[in-house]
Amino acid sequence: MMSLPGTFACDEYGRPFIVLRDQENQKRLTGNEAIKSHILAAKQIASIIRSSLGPKGLDKMMVSGDGEVTVTNDGATIMKLMDVDHEIGKLMVQLSQSQDDEIGDGTTGVVVLAGALLEQAESLLDRGIHPIRIADGFELAAQCAVKHLDTIAHPFPVSRDNKEPLIRVAMTTLGSKIVNKCHRQMAEIAVDAVLTVADLEKKDVNFELIKLECKVGGRMEDTCLVKGVVVDKTMSHSQMPTVLKDVKLAILTCPFEPPKPKTKHKLDVTSADDYRKLREYEQEKFLQMVKQVKDAGATLAICQWGFDDEANHLLLQQQLPAVRWVGGPEIELIAIATGGRIVPRFEELSPDKLGTAGVVRELSFGTTKDKMLVIEDCLNTRAVTVLIRGGNQMVTAEAKRSIHDALCVVRSLIRDSRIVYGGGAAEISCSLAVAREADQLSTLEQYAFRAFSVALESIPLALAENSGLSPIETLSELKARQGTENSSTFGVDCMLTGNSDMKEHHVIESLHSKKQQIVLATQLVKMILKIDDVRTPADH
Repeated sequence: MMSLPGTFACDEYGRPFIVLRDQENQKRLTGNEAIKSHILAAKQIASIIRSSLGPKGLDKMMVSGDGEVTVTNDGATIMKLMDVDHEIGKLMVQLSQSQDDEIGDGTTGVVVLAGALLEQAESLLDRGIHPIRIADGFELAAQCAVKHLDTIAHPFPVSRDNKEPLIRVAMTTLGSKIVNKCHRQMAEIAVDAVLTVADLEKKDVNFELIKLECKVGGRMEDTCLVKGVVVDKTMSHSQMPTVLKDVKLAILTCPFEPPKPKTKHKLDVTSADDYRKLREYEQEKFLQMVKQVKDAGATLAICQWGFDDEANHLLLQQQLPAVRWVGGPEIELIAIATGGRIVPRFEELSPDKLGTAGVVRELSFGTTKDKMLVIEDCLNTRAVTVLIRGGNQMVTAEAKRSIHDALCVVRSLIRDSRIVYGGGAAEISCSLAVAREADQLSTLEQYAFRAFSVALESIPLALAENSGLSPIETLSELKARQGTENSSTFGVDCMLTGNSDMKEHHVIESLHSKKQQIVLATQLVKMILKIDDVRTPADH
């Protein structure tokens, strides 16, 4: 039986009602006041995020409770690390998160749009329009905008032979990030990585096969794409060879150690003879293990567990290079890349379970003792690793997030290869289309349509503002040009080149991402507008 929030009683007509307990200890917001409070919270969050939109957008520095510092421009990361207490704020965080999960890019734009929609809803509420009518109007307007996006979308060539168009899209994504000084190179790395693992027939990309590995040191330009696997480990013994050619790998998840009694019995060694025997037995077992690995034809053992110095020495004697303490995900990636099987017991080793790789080499970095293993020229060339370098940990972490965004965009283009133009061009075009549609409506919804069209303009306005342009003038001019020249390619000229045709700048965004932004923002706004009663404990 659920405990009720109060006592259950009936009035004189037998109708049940609940007398709420602790009424005096609860804060309660109802009706328009509740909605206004939500809108205020959402607007504040959107205004924080707004300044990081676009190529001239600024980064945010987030310091966690234990003093860990993150500098980022990625909307979803900022939202995740912001310590939001307000319940509507939390919904906004989830909104950017769902855009990140679905598309991977456009996480800032979606929050700005949701904030702008709520701001517009506020003025409609003041006019006395019912929140549900506003929500329904927004829903219809969003459908109209998404339909319009389909009409202005351009087909986009995705092929392995012509990478240039894809690189340009990746460059659009990376333009607003910290890596923009070498963003051509980063874009090429992202496109190469996705095309290597992509299945163009099925239009799918398996992200499991792309690993991003950060290593502090070096310049950002030293970031490279390794066609293989990079493992942050070294050979187990310093005298083992650092470069191996035409390697056969035994991938083991069993430890290199003598068998322990599996029962609860203890083994007492009472005399030196017993000890010697035990030692010989252990040595014999070790040699047997090494022999089993070598008999299978392996020239390198990769082990998930460790082995002690004695085993290490024996492996060196027997000239079997080995790597120890390789983590589970890396083991799986190595198995996929080299075409090997993961072997749980030495008895099961056989030549057909070995993986093959052309080169296994150690990378050393600068003057540090840090080394990493690179496994290249594998049998299955579809596993790749992006090795990210940078001056400090914050830079490499932000570069990793940026490259992840670029990878996501290229993936969404492989799934649906239609594009729209960026720089706010698509939003202005949708805004004009929704406003035109509003003139055809005779119901109350036309107010919501007009408000939606104004909210869409918030993206180009924010872009212009962040670029140091005069926002209203820029927007008016662009709207006029899109209207008179009937072209949806005019956007905010963030780089101040004097030309606002995004087609010539190659500022491109995937259609799927834009649609998702509009749909997700509208869904959240509808939900917020429907909440009219909030109860919180008074100590909140």
